Amino acid sequence: MSTRSVEPARPSLAARSLGAAVLRPGGLWSRLDVVPETGSTNADLVAGGGPDGAVLVAEAQLAGRGRLDRGWVSPPRAGLTFSVLLRPGAGVPVARWGWLPLLAGVALHAAVRDTSQVEAALKWPNDLLLGPSRRKGAGILAQVTGDAVVVGVGLNVSTRRSELPGPGATSLVLEGAADADRDALLRAVLHRLEAEYVRWRAAGGDPAASGLHAAYGAVCHTVGRQVRVLLPHGDQLVGTATAVDLDGRLVVRTSDGVYPVAAGDVVHLR
Repeated sequence: MSTRSVEPARPSLAARSLGAAVLRPGGLWSRLDVVPETGSTNADLVAGGGPDGAVLVAEAQLAGRGRLDRGWVSPPRAGLTFSVLLRPGAGVPVARWGWLPLLAGVALHAAVRDTSQVEAALKWPNDLLLGPSRRKGAGILAQVTGDAVVVGVGLNVSTRRSELPGPGATSLVLEGAADADRDALLRAVLHRLEAEYVRWRAAGGDPAASGLHAAYGAVCHTVGRQVRVLLPHGDQLVGTATAVDLDGRLVVRTSDGVYPVAAGDVVHLR
């Protein structure tokens, strides 16, 4: 008799217990909504505003966007697709808001490592790489809206290889996660994100005083590598990524000099 492998179940998130776990008096998170489906959690929070600490989670995302307007489509219940709305306040200069997607990366890295025990690293500025082959497992996108920043996260949890956009992507299950429970992962990410954000905000957004600069540098896989950086205006830099500076820029040493890059698409060269 032939046998067929059984695909793992993809249960829905337990919205009530998640809310009880993360919505604490005096805590950062003020509201947590879980919706069955949406176009983009970032777009919904940008359009709807909301209180500081609002969290919106979608079981399926149909029109999510990443950096450079790339699509990020999430199959139903296969990953964690959520956005948070943060209002840093007058105590944090707007010039330091650019650290928020890097801060989210540090929190996501720690939560994934501790919960799933999958090897992970960050690729500047906004990707989480998983496993020994360092394939992309998550992306982060931050958008400024008035006096707030909406930070969106898309993490592949049980996504199958056939559901991924290409060979450069992966998921926690494909990398042998010890625990791929989405409820536990979301709780862990939000707890770590709150801790990192509160510390950063208390330091006036100073990445050195808050420890964020050191924490990011310790897990950034881009620093020390040969890279090609595609710049927004179409030019490119090829050289060695030597550091992430205190403005969150990637410092690239080329044959022509040293260039701090504030925005660009990075390719790690072998």
